[in-house]
Order: sequence, then C-alpha cells, then structure tokens
Amino acid sequence: MGNNVGAGDVDIDIGHLVRSIARKWWLVLGVSLAAGAGAYVWATTATPLYRAETRLLIEPRESVFTRPADNVDTSLDSEGVSSQVEVISSSQLLQEVARELDLASLEEFSAKPSALQRLLVRLGLARDPGEIPTEEVVLMSLREKLDVYRVENSRVIVISFSSADPDLAARVPNAIADAYVASQRAAKMESNESATDWLAPEIEDLRERVRQAESKVAEFRARSNLLLGQNNTVLATQELSELTSELSRVRAARSAAEARARAVRLAVQNGAAVETLPEVQASQLVQRLRERQVELRAQIAELSTTLMSTHPRVQALQSQLADLNAEINAEARRILAALDAEAEAAREREEELAARLEQLKQEVAKAEGAQVELRALEREATSERELLESYLTRFREAAARLDRNYLPVDARIFSRATPPALPYYPKPVPMILAAVVGTMLLMAVLILLRELFSGRAFRPASTALPMPAPVQVPEARKLEPERPEPKAIAGAVDEDASAVAPKDLDVKGAALTLMVDHVERVIVLSPEGDAASVVSVGLARELADRGLRVVLLDLTLSGAATQPMLETLAHKGITDLLTSEAQFSEAIHSDLHSSCHIVPVGTADPSCSTEHIERLPIILGSLSAAYDVVVIECGQTSVKSTAKLAEGKAAVVIGVVDRHDPAVTGIFSELEQEGMKAMVVYSSIEFDRSAVPTDLDAA
Repeated sequence: MGNNVGAGDVDIDIGHLVRSIARKWWLVLGVSLAAGAGAYVWATTATPLYRAETRLLIEPRESVFTRPADNVDTSLDSEGVSSQVEVISSSQLLQEVARELDLASLEEFSAKPSALQRLLVRLGLARDPGEIPTEEVVLMSLREKLDVYRVENSRVIVISFSSADPDLAARVPNAIADAYVASQRAAKMESNESATDWLAPEIEDLRERVRQAESKVAEFRARSNLLLGQNNTVLATQELSELTSELSRVRAARSAAEARARAVRLAVQNGAAVETLPEVQASQLVQRLRERQVELRAQIAELSTTLMSTHPRVQALQSQLADLNAEINAEARRILAALDAEAEAAREREEELAARLEQLKQEVAKAEGAQVELRALEREATSERELLESYLTRFREAAARLDRNYLPVDARIFSRATPPALPYYPKPVPMILAAVVGTMLLMAVLILLRELFSGRAFRPASTALPMPAPVQVPEARKLEPERPEPKAIAGAVDEDASAVAPKDLDVKGAALTLMVDHVERVIVLSPEGDAASVVSVGLARELADRGLRVVLLDLTLSGAATQPMLETLAHKGITDLLTSEAQFSEAIHSDLHSSCHIVPVGTADPSCSTEHIERLPIILGSLSAAYDVVVIECGQTSVKSTAKLAEGKAAVVIGVVDRHDPAVTGIFSELEQEGMKAMVVYSSIEFDRSAVPTDLDAA
C-alpha cells in the first residue's frame, strides 16, 4: 500500500550544514594554508628522484627466408606477453643485473634503517636490517624502485626505474632489458641443443623401422602375386575391367546381328521386297541388279505404249525382270546366312568372355583380400617414412642454426633509457594544491560530522504522500486505515450477504469480500453500458467509507461512472495523463459525496491518448503505490482486453442490472473461454440516462 512517514521521522537540513561550514571558514582556511606550507617545506627539502624507462616489443624476429618449413606462428598471445613481464621481474634476472652493475656498493641500496625501523626493531615488531643478507637487501631495494608493466592492448613491455642518480636511473632498465634478451637467447639455444640431442638417435631408429616396413611390403607383394598394372592397380583387377567392357561390346554386336538377321528372315518368309532392307541394299550385287531392274521396267513401260503384253519382245523383257527378282531373293538368302553366322560367332564369343569373366571375379576376390593386408603394411611403411622425413628436416634445421649460431629472440629493444634531465619527484605546485584542497575537504567533512552527531542538522520530515517522479499525486489520507480482522469481516459478509446467491453480490457484500481478500486493484466490466457503471461508483464509495484510500479510474468514453461524483465533467483526467498534458495533482479529484478520489475521462482527444496507451501501466503503478485500492471502470469492453490491467492482487467485477441481458451472458462466455473467475455485483441504483450530457463523447 502507500508509504507513510511516521511522526518521529526527520530530514537533514542541508541549509544548516552549509551555514555551519560558512561560519567556520576561518578555521578551514587557516588549517588548509598551514597544510600547504608544510607541503612546500617537504617539497623543497625532499631528495629529488629521477625516472627512466626502456621499452621492449615482443614480436617474432624470424626472417621470411629462415622461417621453418611448417611456418608455425610463434607470436605470443596476451597471456604470453604478460608472462614475459613476470620473467623480466624474476629474482634470478634482477640478481644478475645487480651483480653486473655492482649495486651493493651504492649507498642507495645499503641497509641503513630509519628511526622508525630502529624503533620497531627494539620493540620486536620488525627484523633487524643488519641480519638480512646483502643480496636480499639489494633485491628488495631494486624491486621497490622498479616497475615492469605491459602497455594495454599491445605487445610492448615497459621497464621503468627511479633513482636519485639520473645516470643510474637509465643504466638499470637498459641492463635489465639486455639481460632479458640474453636469457631468452640462451633459453632458445638450450632448447635447440636438446632437440638435436633427442632427434639424432630417434632418426637412426626410424631409418631401421622404415627399412623393415618397406621390406615387408615387397615380400608380401611377391608372395601374393599382386602385380601392378596401370594406375597402380592389380593386373587381375585391370583385366577384369577391360574384359567387362569387351563383354558389353560383344553383347551389343550380337544383339545387333540377331536383329538384322531377324528382319531379313521375316522379309524373305513373307515375300516382301527384300531389296528395300538396309542389309540387302548394302550388297553391290543387289545394287547392280536393282539398276538392271529399273532399266527393264523402263523398257517394258516404253514398249507397253505401242505393243501388247503378249508381244514376244515384251514377254522377253518380263522374263528377264523375273530372273532379276529371283537373283535378288537368292542374294538376300545369302546375306541372311551371313548374318546368322555373324550372330552365332558373336554368341560364342560372348559365352567365352562370360566364362573368363567368372574366373577373373574369383581371382579378383582373392586379390582384394590380399590387398587389405598389403594396404595395412603400406600405411605403416608410409607413416614411418613421413615421420623420418619430418625428423630429418627438423634435425637439419636445428643443426644449421647451432652451427651458424642463428637463434633470433622474439623481443626487440626499440627504446632505450636515457638519463632524465628533470626529476619526477617532488612536484611542489601539485603537492601544495593537493594539500590545500585535501585539507579543505577534510575540515568540511569534520564540521559536517560534528553537526550531524550533535543533532543540530536535523529537522522534522515532511508528511506529504510520496509518489513516483516526475509527476506528483495529490495528498491522500495521511493515516493508514485500520483494517478489520479477517474473521470479523467474514462474519460481516455472511451477515450482510446472506440473501445473495454464490458469486452474486450486492455492492456492500462485494466491498467486504474485496477487503477480506486484500485486493489492491478492482477491474469493473459493465457489459450493459452506462446503466451498470454505477456498480464501480458504489464499490469505490463503500470501500472509502470503510476507511480505505480508494481512487476510481474511469476508462469509459462517456464518463458516466464519474459523472455523478463531480460537479461537471470538464476536468482533466486519464486522457490528459496519457498525453502528458496534465500532472497527477491536476487529474485526481475528490468525490462530492465520499472520501474517495476520482480520475475522470479527461478533456484530451481520446484518439491522441490511445497513441500513448503504453503509459497506462506506469500510471496504474503510481496510483497503486499511493492508494489502498484502485477501482478501474472499463465499461463495455472484452475480458481479453483487460488482462494486462490485472497485476498483483487484482479482482474482476461484473456490474449487472439484468442478468439475462445478452451482453451479460456474452461476457460470461468470454470468462469461461479465458478461464477467469469474476464477481457478479447487481446494481441497486436506478440509472437516469437523461442526466448524462449529450456531448460526453466529444469531451
């Protein structure tokens, strides 16, 4: 429910705090100036320190001409570059640099304890620096002055060193960088030597294994008679392939010969003109006989124009023509005999090839079984041979690098340190400014804490109703209403609504039921229109009369629900809130006859307000934070369209005048389809339609 402020709550008086600091300005200023003076004395008397840095670039230094054949990328990733920072900061490398530069002889690296350290040693809280080995003291001092880090998002490593001696500040990072490069070269040399020492005996063993594997392959090939032909295939397999192709060709030739013989035979048996067959026409004798036949027919035709068919000359020519036909038929029979002989020869060849093919299949099956073992031996020999070649290549590369001493380090010093001309510490101006400003802030904080702990900075808190920013809701009731106990309310429900059937209540019974269930949002549907909207008015007033903070939100177009609660409908309301034309304080109004509040339809254009309907849940959330119950009159709308309004502890109420009205039965059907439960409340108020202005829709 709404958030209320108790009578004992207080707020911090910001104005009093500001005034308290202003009253003590002289103290703040004096202490700050004293701190600035102390910072000045410290800056002028402190020993100046100089800082120099050396930069390294971590990158592969291998040349394109000397890079290994496998072309492996040896560049370091981000973690690898960070690891090199730890290598540079390692104790072993720093000790080598300290011995090389003889840092132990310098006063800057000596173990001279300060007064505070001597005091701690006497109290037993610290170790006597005189008991620490010299190398450890030098290493500790070196680490205190050294800073090694990687430049973000790069492969650059910075080695920074500070010292009272500018020359030493430059020599130390340069010496560390040189020592790091030398150590990396030595590490590569050691790794290369280890590789050659390991590869030499391995290569000898591999040579013997390769020789043995290749001998096994040759012996097995000879023993299994697996002779190779073209394309490294076994001879039996190659012969099988060729024989299969030859058999297919012979079968095709045999089929063609049989087809030609069949055609000639049918023509001869049926007495057809055999000279028209392609096989017969191909014979030169038939061609000459055909030419003679054409000449005789031409002569017979020419003589038939002047002589009778019984003329001896005509009969002689016809006799010659018959002899020619007989010779053509005889030639056709000879051609038929030749075709039959050709088909028979092709058939015999086919049978011979088929028999040989079956024999080769058996031989190939045996060869395939032997080839499985042969391929296994060849794979083993090939694997050993490839491994030997790889080892030989690596051994030659490693040996050549050792002989020529060519082992490039994957690091390059691209910026060496030089003696700095100006110290980086102390900086008088920044130190004085920091001391003054810091002291001012510290004094201001101390003054504020003093005022807060004394209680003088507090004042009574405001009791206005808090609402979500940026809009404000007008003040509702200040006191939290006393809710009746559930048992007492339940008894009241039984007593007041005893005459009402289950789920069918009057306004009073419905209000008690909503209070028992602690409902925070009531969605009222009026399927019969304005006549039933008085139910929401009755519920809002009944809940308000029972001590709850209630607001009625009118979402109807006519505004009939809130019309009897206001003097006029020309008030800003929900449409003005949606279009941001009004604040909560302007849109919330008081009921004329109860303590509940009303948010009417409003004066903004409804079509414009629907464009900003996404603001409705925000408005409802603000109202729910300020009121105990929000009653939403939805008018004649569907159940599905009100589903988004039912958040938290919500209840759906159906306002009814006549239960048998088709609109009421239709809303019940929608409830069943949506699987929702609702409370049916009957209106006992006679609705006067003439009381509603005719221009409500326009308003």
